[in-house]
Amino acid sequence: MRRFIASLRAAFAGIGYAIRTQRHVRIHLTAALLVSAAAIWLELTTIEWALLLVLFALVIALEIVNTAIELTIDRIGLERHPLAKAAKDTAAGAVLIAVIFAIGVGLLLLGPPMWHQMFGK
Repeated sequence: MRRFIASLRAAFAGIGYAIRTQRHVRIHLTAALLVSAAAIWLELTTIEWALLLVLFALVIALEIVNTAIELTIDRIGLERHPLAKAAKDTAAGAVLIAVIFAIGVGLLLLGPPMWHQMFGK
């Protein structure tokens, strides 16, 4: 049980580090809060909420993994290397893919009810 608690502490420390030091993590968290406010206002269904929560978690988790990859590469050495650049770019690309699809799904879920609320059609 002690190892489990120690693992949880380490995980929460990593999340806290990412929130404190990574601007994009804070941006994604802010976006998640704004989308959540819209979802409450639009009274999304349980399934729609579940989908949003999974996407929030995916984007933020990938951003944290991206941070871990960047920190590890920087720790290994600050000299430029094509493989280091490729690793960082690939990790950032994974975040970008998740963000693009999250925005698309968000528009599909929030767009029609928001249009109806605003224009009654």
